[in-house]
Amino acid sequence: MKQIVEEKIENFKNQFHDSDDFASRIFICDQGTIGFVFLKSMSDPILFSQNIYLPIQNYAKTISSDNLINVILKNNVIEKIESKDIIKNILDGKVVVFSDFFNDYISVDITSYPTRTPSEPPTSPVIQGPREGFVEDFKTNMTLIRRRIHSKDLVFETMFVGQITQTKVILTYIDKVADKKVVKHIKNKISKIKINGIVDSYYILSFLEKRPNSLFKQIGNSEKPDVVVSKMLEGKVAIIVDNSPIVLTVPFILMEDMQSSNDYYTNHHYSSVVRFIRMLGLLIAIVAPGFYLALQLFHYNILPLNFLITIADTTQGLPFTPFLEILFIFLLFQILYEVSLRLPSYLGLATSVVGALILGDTGVKAGLISPPGVIITALAKIALYTVPEQQSQITVLQIIFIILGGSLGILGIVCGFIYVVNYLNTLNDFDTPYMAPYAPRIRKDLQDGLIKVPPNDMKSPPSSFAGPINKEGK
Repeated sequence: MKQIVEEKIENFKNQFHDSDDFASRIFICDQGTIGFVFLKSMSDPILFSQNIYLPIQNYAKTISSDNLINVILKNNVIEKIESKDIIKNILDGKVVVFSDFFNDYISVDITSYPTRTPSEPPTSPVIQGPREGFVEDFKTNMTLIRRRIHSKDLVFETMFVGQITQTKVILTYIDKVADKKVVKHIKNKISKIKINGIVDSYYILSFLEKRPNSLFKQIGNSEKPDVVVSKMLEGKVAIIVDNSPIVLTVPFILMEDMQSSNDYYTNHHYSSVVRFIRMLGLLIAIVAPGFYLALQLFHYNILPLNFLITIADTTQGLPFTPFLEILFIFLLFQILYEVSLRLPSYLGLATSVVGALILGDTGVKAGLISPPGVIITALAKIALYTVPEQQSQITVLQIIFIILGGSLGILGIVCGFIYVVNYLNTLNDFDTPYMAPYAPRIRKDLQDGLIKVPPNDMKSPPSSFAGPINKEGK
């Protein structure tokens, strides 16, 4: 009868194409032969020996189909599975146990693989408040959320995406707060994803967005459990993707990126001032280079005389036109930014600082670029990081407004700004206005808008997200 078990093991080995991490064991007792199959890269061989093989060996003389489960159950989480689920369980890092004297297949969970310890995310540092961050392991991320929401209404729903990778995608929400229509809509979109593999949460962004070709961000994201939990308490749905430390949240509104986790751990007056500064920084980042170019080319008569003289003196003799000069400086800063991202950390800072100082100063002295152009472009680049979550969108908008300012002047800037605001007002994904709570104006939600009220005044979830509790609070 040993041959039956060996044939099954050989069949599983062939299905895994003789992969080096495929492992199998055979145990022979008086009743018959027991087989074990698992992946060494996903399961701990030491746990296998201690929790499965040795207990069975100790019961070798008395083991039977009835007490085999009881022997393993003492130290492990097990379940009976069907033959069609064997491969899936092996890929999940579980040990599958079978025998020639009973027909059941038993899955034993001794999954073990390297995981990163939760630490403060490099993209979301805080002065005060929690410093934990999500990691690449979905179980750890689920635990970080469960620790903060001690409620039976917290729901986790697992889906598998990717025809080859079969990546776990976990939807999590609070049943009494989230809108069931939104949850159903998200599940339908994820179930329709047809792609070979999902490597990171960003792979599913375009499948969830209502306008995947739009420039503007339509799905929220965060590396911090406290931020994700606070969004879930507002009625949003979080999406955890295995192997990614970025957790997505939907629905998303523009106001979310004007907020920071630091706002909720400091004085509310200070938070309100900082939010206005972020909004001002966002406007400066978008229009400053284009506006400066428009003034220099078309509307120099409205500039103060002393400043106009300074610009005339510094731009005299430059080989570039004002339009090409701003584009050149913009390109220079963007190259330095890309270089600093990809160089090792001990070289990146030195390269970006030295490169900016040397290239900028040398360029001015060599008569290639002007000091006002460098200052305006640098100001726009620095202001961009008041809202770092919008960095990619703002960079594209900067180029668009430079072209508008250089070709149509202030009229082009104003028309472009009106078009952008109007376009943002048309975005409405998952029945949530993108510009809420200001367009449309939702009075109740203004308590956590640009002006933040004290926490004791925010007693109910926002009405922008139409969950059951939210509707009651309208």
